[in-house]
Amino acid sequence: MDRLFRWIAQHPLATFIFMAYALSWSIQIPLALQAQGVLHTHLPYELHYITGYGPLLAALFVTGWTAGREGLRELVRRLTKWRVGLRWWGVAVSPLLALAALSLGMHVFQGDGLSLDQLGQVDRLPALGLGSLALWLFTFGLGEETGWRGFLLPRLQRGRSALAATLILWVIWSLWHLPLFFYMYAAAVLPGLLLGLLAGAIVFTWIYNSTDGSVLMTIIWHASFNYVTACSACKAGATSAVISALVMVWAVLVVVIFKPARLAAGRKSTLPTGHANA
Repeated sequence: MDRLFRWIAQHPLATFIFMAYALSWSIQIPLALQAQGVLHTHLPYELHYITGYGPLLAALFVTGWTAGREGLRELVRRLTKWRVGLRWWGVAVSPLLALAALSLGMHVFQGDGLSLDQLGQVDRLPALGLGSLALWLFTFGLGEETGWRGFLLPRLQRGRSALAATLILWVIWSLWHLPLFFYMYAAAVLPGLLLGLLAGAIVFTWIYNSTDGSVLMTIIWHASFNYVTACSACKAGATSAVISALVMVWAVLVVVIFKPARLAAGRKSTLPTGHANA
């Protein structure tokens, strides 16, 4: 057991990745096997919405184990960092602003637009209305971003360019989604999902670095993006495709304008020296 504990202390990134996968896949894989008829169980598919807590729990465990209370305080500080300027709050909710503009355009030119009721219709859940925004905020927003951007990104950026760190994170993040293709997604969406995740990863890094490490801003952006692209009506219509395309263009502009080394106007946001290897 001592050897295991020493290994965890010496390999925090590998431990985090293993735990994030294991915790999330412990729910996702049974759901996938059930959907494929391999397991004849009656697991509620609503369990899908807590799988985002895998990265969060892994981040808390590894941070606490390797950096103690000081490391956890530093993580919480970035999770609650809200003083970033009004502009970055605007960026954080920009998917909602894009949806409002798109819906207004649909109303003007087509005579209709998305309603709150439609936005609240999420896969395998009853209609939640505006409550679906809270759903995304406190499940995949908080759960994923605490792990991917709160724990993993600042460590990957140490000694690497921001773009290289983002590409590594993109691969890890993409593989984490793999079981979903057996119960949630169709295989045909794989190329688009991978491209979308890459674009999203670049935008997330830009937001994180530009706000000097505010995980809160990435949580809000993640939740806002899911809210305007994951509802049933959004996926059936053009809304999801249009907003996803805008994010892809946004990602290209970030790389061109801010350059791969930082992907931001300022410096990369890593960790204080004492937490560098934690």
